[in-house]
Amino acid sequence: MKIQVTLLSAALALAACQPAADPEAQRAAQAAAQEKAADAMAQQFDEQFAAGNWSLAKAHGDVLVAEYPNSEAAARIQAQHAEASEKAIEQSEAARMEALWAYQSEPVGTKQQLSAAIYAKENVETDGATPRPVRLIFRDHPEWGDSAYLTLEAGDFDCYRGCRVGVTVDDGEPRRMAASRPDTDEAIAMFIEDEAALWKLAGQATTLSVEFPVKAGGTRTAVFEVGGLEPSKLPDWN
Repeated sequence: MKIQVTLLSAALALAACQPAADPEAQRAAQAAAQEKAADAMAQQFDEQFAAGNWSLAKAHGDVLVAEYPNSEAAARIQAQHAEASEKAIEQSEAARMEALWAYQSEPVGTKQQLSAAIYAKENVETDGATPRPVRLIFRDHPEWGDSAYLTLEAGDFDCYRGCRVGVTVDDGEPRRMAASRPDTDEAIAMFIEDEAALWKLAGQATTLSVEFPVKAGGTRTAVFEVGGLEPSKLPDWN
């Protein structure tokens, strides 16, 4: 027991003789470790930025800036991080708008009927009651040819004898286009006569607004986010 006490005392005495850790050296070592970790994250950011993977580049940059905001690496990527963030938002918005369109190909005899359709951004009240979806459709039929028309789920168009609708591209001035409501009960549809011009406008616009008359009285406006249109889906229209 005496030997153990002696050894313990010697160990404590030796420890007491050791110099205290230098706080500055500890801080420097910690800062170096953080810079090293930040550099590793910055390298991942650089790789994704160079590859044009904007969402991944933004994500790596977000983590770097959040965890090591005062690092040299965070300062170095600041401008590129802002660029990647902007492009990631643009890319996401483009994908969202592309997904708004629905394309179909249906057999008609030995040929195919092609169509591109999109719903209005917001439902529209067309019968004096609850707002309902309005759809814009471009159709390429083997026998009936090309056509562009709106469809309603309730109410009706006031265009049986022909009318003119207002078509606006983005924030531009509206232009008047001839339209007609066929005398049929198969669908609540109104054709816009110059389908080629409407298709061209849809391909140039971010939003396309159509103001049309309804039997319930007055006019209504449907706004379509058409910026994601893929013209190649209806090749004969281009």
